[in-house]
Amino acid sequence: MASGWWDQARAVLCPAGITRLGAKSQAELLDMSFSRLRFSVYMMPLIALPLLAYFGWRIEAVPVLAWGLGYLLLAGAVRCLAHRYTGEQGRLSHPALVKRWLPRVQNLAWVHGAGLGSSVMAMAPGASEEFRMLLYVVIAHIVATNTTHQTPTFGIFLRFFALGWHIPLLLIFWLFPDLWPIAIPLALIYSLVIYRHALTSHRFAIEQVQLKEHSERLAGQFRAAKEQAEAALQEKNLFLTTASHDLRQPIHAMSMLVEAIALRNQNTAIAPLLGDLKHCMVSMNQMFNALLDLSRLDADAPPQRAAPLVLHTLVRDTVTLFREQAIQRGLALRMRVPQGEALVWADHALVRQALVNLVHNALRYTQQGGILIGLRRRAAGWQIDVWDTGIGIAAEDKEQIFSPYFRNEHAWRIDSAGHGLGLAVVARCARLMNATLGFQSRLGRGSHFWLCIPALQVGVAETQSQTAASVALDCVGAPVAPLGGRCLVLDDDPQVIGAWKALLEGWGVDARYAASAEVAMNHLNTGFAPDAIFCDQRLRSGESGFDVLRALLARCPGASGAMVSGEINSPELQDAQEEGYLVLRKPLDTAQLRAVLTTWAVR
Repeated sequence: MASGWWDQARAVLCPAGITRLGAKSQAELLDMSFSRLRFSVYMMPLIALPLLAYFGWRIEAVPVLAWGLGYLLLAGAVRCLAHRYTGEQGRLSHPALVKRWLPRVQNLAWVHGAGLGSSVMAMAPGASEEFRMLLYVVIAHIVATNTTHQTPTFGIFLRFFALGWHIPLLLIFWLFPDLWPIAIPLALIYSLVIYRHALTSHRFAIEQVQLKEHSERLAGQFRAAKEQAEAALQEKNLFLTTASHDLRQPIHAMSMLVEAIALRNQNTAIAPLLGDLKHCMVSMNQMFNALLDLSRLDADAPPQRAAPLVLHTLVRDTVTLFREQAIQRGLALRMRVPQGEALVWADHALVRQALVNLVHNALRYTQQGGILIGLRRRAAGWQIDVWDTGIGIAAEDKEQIFSPYFRNEHAWRIDSAGHGLGLAVVARCARLMNATLGFQSRLGRGSHFWLCIPALQVGVAETQSQTAASVALDCVGAPVAPLGGRCLVLDDDPQVIGAWKALLEGWGVDARYAASAEVAMNHLNTGFAPDAIFCDQRLRSGESGFDVLRALLARCPGASGAMVSGEINSPELQDAQEEGYLVLRKPLDTAQLRAVLTTWAVR
């Protein structure tokens, strides 16, 4: 019965909030309380100085001097204790630290409380009533200042408070014999106020530490999820890098076969269907390339295919790509481009990926109105603009709009299928190109995104890169007359060789085909002199396509050569580009290939 009453009283006086916390949080609360307790002890000798000045050289000053010297010795001992505590903080675990130091700090609180309470007995007997009142005010102030900062570990403050304030409270009967009927109730009321304030401060400290614990748990979960996502991303990148060549091969062959069929077609009725099929193949090639290029973006690899790029063509292709989707959504998709050519020096895949993502994002979050794609000259660059009349972006979300996996609440309401990666990819593309990315938006009114790319300067590109640029410029509207000339093709895939053969025969090119360097050299030994040589990088014989191409060009100094590959970030292909060789990526754009042959094969 008595034990139950005591447990209830103890629960009221000493909240057990700290025991519900982890060992780390308990150690943090102990450190906060100990820090304030040390500071309070250090200040007591300084408080004794003005009191000594009040008593002067009178005999009554002796107890005050003894009290001040006692606190000076205690401050020195606490200083040594604090130094030892700091050393053990780095060596002991949190549970061990709390177990060892909590009783010590609690005992120090008893000592400090007793020292503060004993100041009344040391100073009050020989002082005037006014000084005694002033002394009580000073003690009340010291208790109040410790209430806020010493309460994180509530038991430490209660020990200090029990002696530091209640010893002076009991002595009121002796020091104020005429005023105690008034002073005692006021002191008791002050005790209750201080206790409630201390309890509030303690609960606030507990809540803050609990919030910190929760934040750390969330941060740990976020780090684990981030590491898992990065591992999955690396696994995906490894798969794309390894499988890229094999994935590109059939699409590469299909592109050339479609072109070969179109060349042989004599039926005008199916000509429009073949035209649509060719356009679909071009779109599929572009989207496939963009998908595989994401692995290069995710790896933050620097762009390796920077070349002159015509923005007019890119904008027109993008409008064509999204026109049907815009019509189905009841939206207007328009473009506004200036007269003349807008030429920039950039990686085509990165620019296209950025523009496609911006337009796709605009279509997804625009419910009425439309999208406008524009080109404008800005200082030393060209600016690609994408305007929309969509939902817009709230001011509080603008700082996070390019962060991966971020989607605001308005976006979730309109379309829950996205993952918040579109604009993050745009930002990554811009960073890799050293381009300027920006936007303006008003919630409910629409958004304007822009990407500013440096303009092409005359003389920047190397000879082979300029040739590739001219290829890109001549793709649209290329003539279909026979090309002539001679060509040597190395590829180890029979389907791809068959597609090459069908296409080159349709163009009137005299060609030889080989699956290895040995077969290719045999063609040269028979007297075949090619004008153009195309060599796949990965050959089943284990040979390096780049090494084979250099050997063939050494035998045929009058020929031009290019690497053809579906690999991503191949060191050999990077070396080829750095040495000025033309590198064509599978699946090939047949219009680009024809332009290359027009430049190299026709004499």
